[in-house]
Amino acid sequence: MWTQPRLEWPASLDVSSLLSSGWRPSPFVEFIVKVHSRCDLACDYCYMYEMADQSWRDQPRAMSPEVADLTARRIGEHAAAHGLSHITLILHGGEPLLAGRDLIATLVGATRAAAGSGTTVTVQVQTNGVGLSDAYLRFFDELGARVGVSIDGDAAAHDRHRKFANQRGSYVAVAAALRRLQRLPHLYSGLLCTIDLRNDPVRTYQALLEFEPPKIDFLLPHGTWAAPPPGRDTDPDRTPYADWLIAVFDYWYLRPRTRIRLFDEIMHLLLGGVSNSETVGLAPAQMVVIETDGTIEQVDTLKIAFAGAPATGLHVARDPLDAALRLPQVAARQIGKRALCAQCRTCAIHEICGGGMYSHRYRSGSGFANASVYCPDLMALICHIRDRIEADLTARRARMAAG
Repeated sequence: MWTQPRLEWPASLDVSSLLSSGWRPSPFVEFIVKVHSRCDLACDYCYMYEMADQSWRDQPRAMSPEVADLTARRIGEHAAAHGLSHITLILHGGEPLLAGRDLIATLVGATRAAAGSGTTVTVQVQTNGVGLSDAYLRFFDELGARVGVSIDGDAAAHDRHRKFANQRGSYVAVAAALRRLQRLPHLYSGLLCTIDLRNDPVRTYQALLEFEPPKIDFLLPHGTWAAPPPGRDTDPDRTPYADWLIAVFDYWYLRPRTRIRLFDEIMHLLLGGVSNSETVGLAPAQMVVIETDGTIEQVDTLKIAFAGAPATGLHVARDPLDAALRLPQVAARQIGKRALCAQCRTCAIHEICGGGMYSHRYRSGSGFANASVYCPDLMALICHIRDRIEADLTARRARMAAG
């Protein structure tokens, strides 16, 4: 059921004026398809099931083959309209493996057919890992799909939150799946780890390294000004999440055995590059979500803000994906500095921080026209990384000058 968006910013954003001024939307290049709306875990911090938006209750459990075909056609139509040479199809949920191999094969095959020979379709699966069997890995190998797995560190850290409905921890099953995935490195895209301040940062990083990931994403727990994340109070002098991440950064920086996406993105931005992540930087967001019933939505982490926050009122049966690009709530995530609040626009590091993750800016009344609830942490982390890089560059220049 579609919920009318609240009349908070960016509802007042005038897209017609933006277009008249010469701004043009950036096409979607990441298509997050919710092939299954339920999960076989009951993680207590899950933004899908445990936070403000409970629309999953109204979704069919699995996407039908008919909706999968319509979804593929809309993606192909969008790629053709914008001349996209490469797009990414992300199979998501809930837990996507619950959808079964037939539905996944149907969606992937139909999307590649609809995109045509001029567009490469990269397929990514994001799974909790408990159902990642050898049979599924063979299937993903045949499909040419890469697999990312969520795991929060060692057994104690992981099982604190990532449990089955009967409260039994899932670490043993996930670790076994990762050992299978390690044997197929061409399928292995990386790990997602949600930070818990109670877990030792370096020990958590070392526990993840045991699975030889090509990349790690450390995720800040989702929260807003209305519902702050654990340990993030209003004291701007306290930076618990920066302290946690800085401990990992300092260890990783001297012995970088894998990529850590957040650190890579911040360093890339500090050196003049453009971010490829929605967590930092001012690059336009180019992802769209298609739910199991075919509704077209914004990025799903918006579900932490309020009921109906990701809604667009669009559906693949009647609307092209281009229709979403003209919506204020989508345009707001593509206009860079103009979407930042006054506090952020005057901040010395706003081009690096980018206001933080859009979902984390929500406050009732002012909507998303706020700094991130993680503002002090982002400031401390970015400044620490900047100072470390500047010190290294200064030392290198001194060595070169000395001959």
